[in-house]
Amino acid sequence: MRPRVLVVGAGLAGTATAIRLLRFARAPLEVVLLEQRSDYRSAGVAYHRDGNPWDHVFNIQAGRMSAFREDVHDFVRWANREADRQDWPAPWDRFEFVEQGPAPRRLFQDYLTDRLAEARREACPGVVLVEADGEAVDLEVRADGVDVTVHQLSGEAPAPVADVLFADHVVLATGLELRDPPFAAEVAGHASFVRNPYSAAGVRKLAGLPPEASVAIVGSVLSAYDSAGLLLRQGHTGRISLISRTGTIFRTYPGGHEHGVVRLPCPVSLLEPYRGREEFLARVRGEWEAACAAVVRDHPGIDPGVVPERVAKAWEPHLPKALEQIPSPDLRRLLDEFGTAIAAIRVGAVEYTMAVIERALHSADGSVEVVVGNVERITPAESGRLVVQVAAPDEKHTVEVDLVVSNFGRESDYSRVGGRLWRNLLGRGIAVPHARTGRGLEVDERGVLLGRDGGPAGPISALGVLREGDEIVRNGRTGAFTFNLAAIKNQSIAVAASAIEQLELREGGSNHRLAQFRGHVSNMEEAARGGFEEAVGLEVRRLATRTRSEREVLDSRLDERIRFVGELSSSSMDASLRDRLTRVLVNRAAVERLTDVSVTPRQLRRQLGIANAEDLED
Repeated sequence: MRPRVLVVGAGLAGTATAIRLLRFARAPLEVVLLEQRSDYRSAGVAYHRDGNPWDHVFNIQAGRMSAFREDVHDFVRWANREADRQDWPAPWDRFEFVEQGPAPRRLFQDYLTDRLAEARREACPGVVLVEADGEAVDLEVRADGVDVTVHQLSGEAPAPVADVLFADHVVLATGLELRDPPFAAEVAGHASFVRNPYSAAGVRKLAGLPPEASVAIVGSVLSAYDSAGLLLRQGHTGRISLISRTGTIFRTYPGGHEHGVVRLPCPVSLLEPYRGREEFLARVRGEWEAACAAVVRDHPGIDPGVVPERVAKAWEPHLPKALEQIPSPDLRRLLDEFGTAIAAIRVGAVEYTMAVIERALHSADGSVEVVVGNVERITPAESGRLVVQVAAPDEKHTVEVDLVVSNFGRESDYSRVGGRLWRNLLGRGIAVPHARTGRGLEVDERGVLLGRDGGPAGPISALGVLREGDEIVRNGRTGAFTFNLAAIKNQSIAVAASAIEQLELREGGSNHRLAQFRGHVSNMEEAARGGFEEAVGLEVRRLATRTRSEREVLDSRLDERIRFVGELSSSSMDASLRDRLTRVLVNRAAVERLTDVSVTPRQLRRQLGIANAEDLED
């Protein structure tokens, strides 16, 4: 009998969390990784092979695609030394991947699959992974865990009781939810309408399109560039219209670009009381222009193209207090109005993607145009083509095309998500839409789902897009950084550590003693600073270590340090309980350091003392 953690969703977020659970667990544990679509395993909608041809590359540089924040070079190292290139086409079959360069998105599925298999092999005795197929449709919280109703359960899954699996802890990593765009209601099933360009059917439709065909791509975010780039690289000559509500075009990362963090003063005027949209936006513009000018003046080595990115990152610690001043209805409207612009400020795209699009946009005979306006309606024409009605600021006009591609239309308001799981969880009050932003769900600081009464709904954690609104108002994250790989790396660490902590505390019957003990240890830390700090350093290294043998050595040394710290304590509690609670606090401190976003991943490794030769050379 071993406790069970059920991870619902085996895409990027679910797989990353399963890897962490397998690495972190020191006692027997069953990790069940449940996925309703086998082709989405270790990939999700963004990276699965069937929906990503070889010309779809990561938006950001390959060096930022490691699944592990504490090992920044891992993906590039895997792609160059470990990946099986037997079936790769030219030029990728001989390509030397570098930190600042491109890499095909489809490789990420193989990468995560390999890292999951490694974590499974290197797990402690009794820690097992079960990969099951099926759809979770309901949760019922019990005193000792959660009953999960699963439809069409198969694969390696343990035998269910009436399609119900019991889990001691549930992790929800269900990924993006698609929204059916109302403007496409009349053409949803039309042969010339592609609802999901990241599907096998969508890719086939784009790949089989005649070169002279006209195409309308709804949206100008980075997913739209994937579709446009795919067409252009296969020799498309027909008109491609990028229809954008704002006309926003993403920037190209400069050559040699590296992620960086600069320190800037707090934009103090943003902390003043909110006095309306226009007045607030005027303050934002003033602070923004001053901050950008300061970066240009004080950091001449930073490329002008990434100055806005540096400012947005530097403002993150201050945004939660600024957002507190804005009433919820106004905050929602501002996020909707400026969402695309914020995304364009916060992230760019690699030259491989952008170069072909920029040539087609700006050359005299370029085939790509940006059409500014809202798509109001798409209707079929008698010719079999589609007519797109666009409402621009000063006029309305139509675009008649051979194919319409809708990018990407995700639904972030869970009160409108139609899936059975979310209908049931919201109906039961186990999940609650995020009140301030209307994006994602209400969670606490550790990602535990909050119920209708505002308290924990049970041993249920969430990560990824489910935490979008919370990341905005709690951590000041903006754009895709509220739910992308960078956020998921940190969330997977914290969620896995929290789930294991709760299981260990429950097993020892010591959960109720932790709050009392935390206050005691905070005083003890000063007396045992060296011992406590050393213990945290050992725990950081244990959490970051890939091999079982190294973890066991570190675990043994950590036990010695924890006993040493405990012996300095004046607490009269049982020594084993004292050591168990001390270990919890050491683990929490280690997780906080591993997930520190105030520095870059490379700086983090140096800061934590786990840098290798590659980091030191850089």
